[in-house]
Amino acid sequence: MAKTITSHFPGVLEVKDFYQNDAADVYLYEKFAVVEVKEGQTLSYVNGFTLLVKGLKINGAKPWIYISNRVNSYSVVPTDYKYLNKVPTLKGLAIVSAEKSELNNAHLEKAFFKKPFKIVDSLDSALAWGTEILAESKQ
Repeated sequence: MAKTITSHFPGVLEVKDFYQNDAADVYLYEKFAVVEVKEGQTLSYVNGFTLLVKGLKINGAKPWIYISNRVNSYSVVPTDYKYLNKVPTLKGLAIVSAEKSELNNAHLEKAFFKKPFKIVDSLDSALAWGTEILAESKQ
């Protein structure tokens, strides 16, 4: 059955592209990538690399913000943030979750990411923060 693609930001941003693999669903917007990792997965360089490369090809040299929308329970290999740190067009990462256990993990992950990093409880907050970061990166 085909997945119905709707915007996380109705009336504000439209989905530019959508793709997925066994690990995650990725929604590309003009300056944002919203990633929703599937339940029980471990997101790593190995299973996330193809998604990253595809997104970079679609977005080109434009600056962007990665939004991790934590709608499912999964784990991350935090040392793999070293690969994201090397992506010059990636200007920041926001983690969206209201779950306390996810927030504790996010604080640990923050230690491995060397660019702007924000933990928020809503997609709207992530969008607002990301918009600020992108504006600052142009200065």
